[in-house]
Amino acid sequence: MARNKQRDNPEINSSSMADIAFLLLIFFLVTTTIANDRGLSLLLPPDPDTMEQMDIKIPERNIFKIQVNSADKLLVEGEPLTDVAAIKSMIKEFVLNNGRNPELSDTPKDAIVSFKTDRGTSQEMFIEVLDQVQGAYYDMYAERVGVTNKQWRDIANDLSDPENKRLYDKGRGLKDGKVEFPMNISIAEPSKIGG
Repeated sequence: MARNKQRDNPEINSSSMADIAFLLLIFFLVTTTIANDRGLSLLLPPDPDTMEQMDIKIPERNIFKIQVNSADKLLVEGEPLTDVAAIKSMIKEFVLNNGRNPELSDTPKDAIVSFKTDRGTSQEMFIEVLDQVQGAYYDMYAERVGVTNKQWRDIANDLSDPENKRLYDKGRGLKDGKVEFPMNISIAEPSKIGG
């Protein structure tokens, strides 16, 4: 006598699994904090298609040139430079010249710092040089209002305070809605390696 009885396999009720997975997904989306990377705050140039082609002649003396090749070698004003930190004082001398030295800028308003890299330039070198360039301007702004570089950056980060706004405008030389002491940094498109 063989038993021909079929056994029922026990099953797990999975009808609520989708609900549980959905609730877990919602929970993790709501409770997870996403890191907010600030990145570099740079003013990007206007779109070339929307900008009129303008032929602007800038006197050579008003351009301070910094170049970094694909091997992270630095060339400042046509001369090799090994100490990146020396850029800061060179820029301050260039910008604050006010026409005294015919080799340097006419005025802070006319001074432009041109920064060009190769495609192989490391991000670390790019940021290190850009920090020196911006640091030079922050030093000059801070000196104009009698604060330190760090205090200037704190002022610039909190312009909701009327006193900070006043100092910020004074440091940049804001008169009649025009900045007399702008941070003119031109970051050129990287050239190809070996180009």
